[in-house]
Amino acid sequence: MRSPRATGEVATPVGRRVFLGMVGLGAAGVVVGSSVQRWVAAALRPVTSVSGGGVSALIPGEDRFRIYTVTDSLPSMPTSQYRLSVTGLVERPLELSFDQLKGMPSTTLVRDFQCVTGWRVAKVRWDGVLISTLLDEAGVLPSARALRFDSFDGVYTESLTLDQARRPDVIAAYGFEGGPVTSQHGGPVRLYVAPMYGYKSCKWLSGIRVVDRVEPGYWEQNGYDIDAWVGRSNGRDDAPTS
Repeated sequence: MRSPRATGEVATPVGRRVFLGMVGLGAAGVVVGSSVQRWVAAALRPVTSVSGGGVSALIPGEDRFRIYTVTDSLPSMPTSQYRLSVTGLVERPLELSFDQLKGMPSTTLVRDFQCVTGWRVAKVRWDGVLISTLLDEAGVLPSARALRFDSFDGVYTESLTLDQARRPDVIAAYGFEGGPVTSQHGGPVRLYVAPMYGYKSCKWLSGIRVVDRVEPGYWEQNGYDIDAWVGRSNGRDDAPTS
């Protein structure tokens, strides 16, 4: 994917109302179709940011990913320094290097990536380790009910129930479209929750904490649904029927 920042385009600050209007138009794309999404992409080609609202968006001039961050910059960490911890209600707390994570049994998923604001990227390839594999390695205690995910940006958090996290389409992803997960996509490792909206797939993943109840994440604390199954309105629903 071609990033505006990488090609030297100048960042253009916009107000919170403009950004929320963009979000509204993007959400409309779920209902009225991809033409609205293409209009949003064409109208907002520059890098945009929202000061004071805790959200920045890097919007490429193409029908691919829009890159969001809840801080003022894109965090970055070399793989040589990366560590992923699994702590909390476990028998054997883990601290894995990037190489140790890649050395575990891997899973490849090819799924559509659906953003709650309305845009979708079809058939994206992700490679990584099942969250269930990490939980089994750590040994989950009987009192565990949920997981909290932390980002090394120091702000972004997410949550899943234990049952959700053990699905075969929920991974700690280190591979993206045949290459590494770049910092703009949340690398070197990010959570990927295939059947849920993108905000559940915590970027810049640094910690998994096993807890006794769901702890609402960053977006849930700002009004988003805790259970973020992709809706039936777009014909791509992967949510359980019960």
